[in-house]
Amino acid sequence: MHKSGKYINLSAYRANRPSWALPEHDATPEAAFLNRRELLKGLGMGAGLVAGIGGTLFDAGQAYAAEDPSAGLYPVKRNEAFKLSRDITPEKVNSEYNNFYEFGSHKQISAAAQSLKIRPWEIAIDGLVEKPMTIGIDDLLAKMPLEERLYRHRCVEAWSMTIPWSGFALSELVKLAKPTSGAKFLRFETFLDPDVATGQKQTWYPWPYVEAVTIEEATNDLAFMVTGAYGKPLAKQFGSPLRLALPWKFGFKSIKSIVKISFTDTRPKSFWESLNAKEYGFWANVNPEVPHPRWSQADERILHTGERVPTLLFNGYGEQVASLYEGIKGEQLFR
Repeated sequence: MHKSGKYINLSAYRANRPSWALPEHDATPEAAFLNRRELLKGLGMGAGLVAGIGGTLFDAGQAYAAEDPSAGLYPVKRNEAFKLSRDITPEKVNSEYNNFYEFGSHKQISAAAQSLKIRPWEIAIDGLVEKPMTIGIDDLLAKMPLEERLYRHRCVEAWSMTIPWSGFALSELVKLAKPTSGAKFLRFETFLDPDVATGQKQTWYPWPYVEAVTIEEATNDLAFMVTGAYGKPLAKQFGSPLRLALPWKFGFKSIKSIVKISFTDTRPKSFWESLNAKEYGFWANVNPEVPHPRWSQADERILHTGERVPTLLFNGYGEQVASLYEGIKGEQLFR
């Protein structure tokens, strides 16, 4: 819905090719990631070392968990269908500027997030499915076709990144789950362990973090389950070992460190919606013409350059997702 109260003509919008789908000359080529990884492996180190935990060095820019047995799976082949017109956000910048409220409400939580234990890690899949299951993350990885995709990431706070995510299409997990015909929504839940994640001791938050999408959104080509980034396993501050990426929505919809996925016929209430539904609704699709109640969404700050650029409808992915919202009336789709 436009801020004027009028509904956007989504069919007309889809007729215009979005600006994100441009030639990939601005993106870092796959060979660079391969060479970079081998160089770092040979050196046994990376750039951006900072004081760590327990007397060890923590490299926020290059870190992934040493105990992650999936390291040999990466880097994975890039899917060339997903391209960008912006430079990739440098890994060090992305690794040191994170929202992860389980570990604190500030952005510099990368060191604190290293306390998260990611093995063993199991994901429960339940609800309206043929056979509920609990599967270990490494068993899940073995069943999934892993690939790399270049995605925009737009935060509701009006800053943005561009990231080379690795993982698999959410639709592949839906196939694995075999939902029944009554399943209309997927409810995602993150871990709950306040002894490890001290932010979860803040009782005014409705822990654990919960998010949800419709079954149609979940099976859209863009919906992506992330298991890695920058050619290696997912760093803990990114939401290791399993997070969601929905690039046409504000970033708070892309839940981190998932332990449970439930198929349901009732629309779940998400974490931020429970806190303040007037500011953070269920749909949360990006629209430059619908401001947040406390700030404009007309433009965004590119994190690593500081440049302000116009925000794109659906974050530039309207060609792929606009049809999902045709016919929905009486709801705020863009907040």
